[in-house]
Amino acid sequence: MNIQIFGTKKCNETKKAERFFKERGIKFQFIDLTEKGMSKGEMAAVAQANGGIDNLINPDAKDKDTLALIRYLSDEDRLAKILENQQILKTPVVRNGKQSTIGYMPEVWKKWE
Repeated sequence: MNIQIFGTKKCNETKKAERFFKERGIKFQFIDLTEKGMSKGEMAAVAQANGGIDNLINPDAKDKDTLALIRYLSDEDRLAKILENQQILKTPVVRNGKQSTIGYMPEVWKKWE
């Protein structure tokens, strides 16, 4: 398994995801979205695996202006705006090759083991 966890150090859901994999002795790579975000290809793959770009967006994100703007953009422009403003993503984003989840989903991760 090649697990990647995208999130922030302050996010409780991300901490729970890290704990889930640590407790099972599964190695993972943590990528802090505040320091280094997802690439365009990674984000497109995650969006495709999870039912579209809209499922990546956290409706409760603090950046209300960006959330409002994204609602009115075309899909292509929306992806570019989300890449610029990754603080509006639901976290954690957990990738295992082509598979991925958005949010804390231990029931899905157990199937990966």
